[in-house]
Amino acid sequence: MLNSVDLAVFAGRLSAICEEMGFILQRSALSPNIKDRLDFSCAYFDRLGKMCAQAAHIPVHLGSMAYAMQGIVENFEWNEGDMVVLNDPFMGGTHLPDVTLLAPFFHAGKHLGFVANRAHHANIGSESAGSMPLSSSLEEEGVLISPVKLRERGEWVDEVVARLSCIEREPTGKLPGDFLAQVSANQTGLVRLQAWLEESRERAAFFEHGLQSLNQYGAELAAQALQRIPFGTARYDDVMDDDGFGAVDLSISVEIVHDESGLSFDFFGTAEQAEGNINCPASVTAAAVYYAVLSLLPDYIPHCAGVFEQIQFSIPKNSLLNAAPGKAVAAGNVETSMRIVDVVLGALSQLGGEVPADSQGTMNNVAMGGEWQGRRWDYYETMGGGMGAGARGDGLDAVQCHMTNTLNTPVESLEMHYPLRFIQYGLRPDSGGEGRFNGGAGLIRELEFLAPAEVTVLSERRRHAPRGRHGGSEAKKGQNYLNGKALPAKFCASANKGDRLRIESPGGGGWGNGSGAGEAS
Repeated sequence: MLNSVDLAVFAGRLSAICEEMGFILQRSALSPNIKDRLDFSCAYFDRLGKMCAQAAHIPVHLGSMAYAMQGIVENFEWNEGDMVVLNDPFMGGTHLPDVTLLAPFFHAGKHLGFVANRAHHANIGSESAGSMPLSSSLEEEGVLISPVKLRERGEWVDEVVARLSCIEREPTGKLPGDFLAQVSANQTGLVRLQAWLEESRERAAFFEHGLQSLNQYGAELAAQALQRIPFGTARYDDVMDDDGFGAVDLSISVEIVHDESGLSFDFFGTAEQAEGNINCPASVTAAAVYYAVLSLLPDYIPHCAGVFEQIQFSIPKNSLLNAAPGKAVAAGNVETSMRIVDVVLGALSQLGGEVPADSQGTMNNVAMGGEWQGRRWDYYETMGGGMGAGARGDGLDAVQCHMTNTLNTPVESLEMHYPLRFIQYGLRPDSGGEGRFNGGAGLIRELEFLAPAEVTVLSERRRHAPRGRHGGSEAKKGQNYLNGKALPAKFCASANKGDRLRIESPGGGGWGNGSGAGEAS
């Protein structure tokens, strides 16, 4: 194992390469969804598909890749210059708009690992604007890309390029711009890795040793940090508001066992898979569990495969959290993942430790599009809300919480690219729960359509409010309105010119009963 100084330098350099990949992807992309909201992630994996480094991007992307990458890489014979593309939720993806590009790294003819990036595409071929429909089958959600080589030995695979071109509203026969940006990001990572290893003849052996040391170090640190969570068993339950097709209060349940072997999570008692698209592939459930545990560990612990080995779980097949292939999953990645975090953190709080109250518990997904000035437009956005208060202070106002780490699209960018005018964008007063420490406030975002459009909203915490912790009160539930009329958590509608859509996101729960009881010592 490397000494602590060499290991810190090694880990920092590998992470910096992932960060640079992200900068290239952001600056090369054409869509506001990637270049402004930063809805993408970059990482490095060893040759077996075990995560070794990542940039500080999106938890649901990175955790699902960490869970599924080993199954992907073993299904190909890898050559220098190859690049694989996929979005299949049941073969390593999350939902169809999240497209992953994976490329092997070779040095001096030896395969040493993979660079990868995942980015959200506002148009992935769904008939619904924004490719986030209120769907009941995977087919309705867009083009399914099972893992396939986009480049082979440095050459484009023409039939795959042609297929991806057809995703565009007006196909050109060429690879769409955001896909090219993802290719460029991976190529940048490969160039930087090659330059690093060419600094000396010993670098290749040092590199492989460094990857092993990093995962070993991560496993040791995680095992030590988990000792701060008391041993024991705990159970916690919550529900999803609805599936958009009439089913309400769909349960998510977990039992946690913490002992010398680590943390194990059993999701028995969770509802069966739904008709609507709030189902999750197992990779998304894994990502939510990884994130919830990692959020309680010290910042200095590397997010690598060694850490994830301390976490085990059991997910019933054909359930809401481990749906069968072909089931609709568009909202499972963005909404159900958030509830899994609430449930896992709720169970961990029963074991003890400084676990915060519920955050907003939704990403408040808004997808829309239509015809305008002779062209087709698609737009997708998530909205921040209140963060749950914790043992050491109030929750933050109006932030993206937990499984997403994106920015908002600036109003100026939206109004420049799309037929939209913003009427209001600001904090939602008194929406956070009260307590010893108060939960963060949600947001109000109201826009006016300047042309007819189709709009879909996929949201949660409209029936059940985010919970407080240790006597803190719950937060305000979210609200959706079209022209002042209240609408459910999940809906699709046709908007006319002059119509107004208003989203009020939930706040975060309060922590402590306000009298000092429950305050951390």
